[in-house]
Amino acid sequence: MRKFSRKSVIIAILFTATIFCPLAPGRAHGNPLPFQAGERLNFQIKWSFIPAGTAILEVAPPPENIKGAYLHFILKAKTYPAISLIYKFWERIDSYTSGRATRTILYKKIQKGRTKRDITVSFAWDKQEARYTNFDDTRKPITVPPGTLDPLSAFYFVRTQCLTVGQTLERPITDGKKVVIGRLHVLKRETLKIKGHAIATFKLEPELKDVKGVFEKSKHARMYIWVTADSRKVLVKIKSKIIVGSFVATLVNLEALTGPAVIKQ
Repeated sequence: MRKFSRKSVIIAILFTATIFCPLAPGRAHGNPLPFQAGERLNFQIKWSFIPAGTAILEVAPPPENIKGAYLHFILKAKTYPAISLIYKFWERIDSYTSGRATRTILYKKIQKGRTKRDITVSFAWDKQEARYTNFDDTRKPITVPPGTLDPLSAFYFVRTQCLTVGQTLERPITDGKKVVIGRLHVLKRETLKIKGHAIATFKLEPELKDVKGVFEKSKHARMYIWVTADSRKVLVKIKSKIIVGSFVATLVNLEALTGPAVIKQ
């Protein structure tokens, strides 16, 4: 398959387009979702040892005006003012999915800075098609396999899965221009210390062969992702070393989650 077009470094670090899993059990099995409306994850992003920006992941209330959509996920990311003098970046992504995030209904991305985008990817599941629009550029629909997700909803979908060390998980993903199969390897269990808290996690590694930009230019690029080793599978850390340096995104605050917070401010 053809590769994705160049992504921003911050978004590529936080949400690589290769985090996917097999189909989750349906609601009929009585499995509750590990997230709820009002959940908010706050991250700090560092380039080497330099604080570079922030990112926020949110679960919004169910949309009322989008047919077939029951979940609404939001990603907001931006560079700090000092970093913006060198490289300014601001982005918001909205993803609308089915009831258990098993397929995307609508995907939107607005990006400001050196590169500007106003992307909408509309899905017509009766035809198994997705159509990409960026400002006035509307492309021909592409065929999408059943269960195809966008890069943002894929992160939430992985949280609905039961992870086992040694697994290699797969899921189709699209950015509206092409479809790839993302693969994620569950490497091991590992205890992290974040803000003085010991957190039991799964260490994951996504394949990067379908991610272009800085990852494509880095011959030995690797990325590691840590999620809590419980039913929530909250993202707590992402680390990657690429040609322009090393990046780390760390969870600094978690809000509005039923039960004890993973990390307290």
